[in-house]
Amino acid sequence: MISCAIILAGGKGERLRPLTEDRPKAMVELLGKPLIDYQINWLSSYGINKITIACGWRHEVIRNYLGDGKKWNVAVNYVVEEQPLGRGGALKGALKILMPFNQPVFSVNGDIICNLNLHSMQEFHNQRGGIATLASVALKSPYGILDLKGDSSIAGFREKPELPYWINGGIYVLESSIIELLPDLGDHEETTFPALAAAGKLQAFKTDALWRSVDTVKDLTELTRELESRRGALHAPVDRSIPRPIASRSPNDSVSTAGKMPALPGAALLKAPPSSGAHNV
Repeated sequence: MISCAIILAGGKGERLRPLTEDRPKAMVELLGKPLIDYQINWLSSYGINKITIACGWRHEVIRNYLGDGKKWNVAVNYVVEEQPLGRGGALKGALKILMPFNQPVFSVNGDIICNLNLHSMQEFHNQRGGIATLASVALKSPYGILDLKGDSSIAGFREKPELPYWINGGIYVLESSIIELLPDLGDHEETTFPALAAAGKLQAFKTDALWRSVDTVKDLTELTRELESRRGALHAPVDRSIPRPIASRSPNDSVSTAGKMPALPGAALLKAPPSSGAHNV
């Protein structure tokens, strides 16, 4: 199983100000814990015990909080960029530190909260092959949707439904061969990934796991309220082997459900029931 992961935590989080005036984006608190704390616990629950933090802006805040990682029973090291390299350059620098490695590596954007089953994602990657696999989640409309009958008659309302499109979830399984394809400066999502897709070397692991990206103060506020309101529901037993409808998705889309969420300090509400693996909805 994969034992190494990279967290891309160099973001300034300008849209999260004033919360990021004295700390990087990954250190913004959710229910009393920094986002990166949730991620370390999540990764370590799947046997990942070597974590590299790619950081830049206010990197000392992360280092002072995580230290060497012993508190989380993991080994944490840091790759600090003196000048902004972009996510692709930062990822390339972190991967070079890990070389040589004979198994894939997870990479995670530092502003994500989710309970994706990483073992299921790795199994999918191993079966499908390719140089990289990214987690893909359904696009949720930022607005309420009108259901129309005919040209103008309103038949109903749907509040921020999921749309029939899939987006990059910022969680990757990467083979070592990707290093030579990453930019020294720039964003791999604009250069490397399109090239891999054109070559048929990039896979999408579709999932309906709990997944949220914290980009703005509004995102943080909404996620806090959501987790608080779902405290009971997330602990309720659910038979996830039974296909369940997901609004606005094609009946032919295959998704993989989330596995268990690790016990996170101060964040038990993120816990999800065990998964049976992939199913069609």
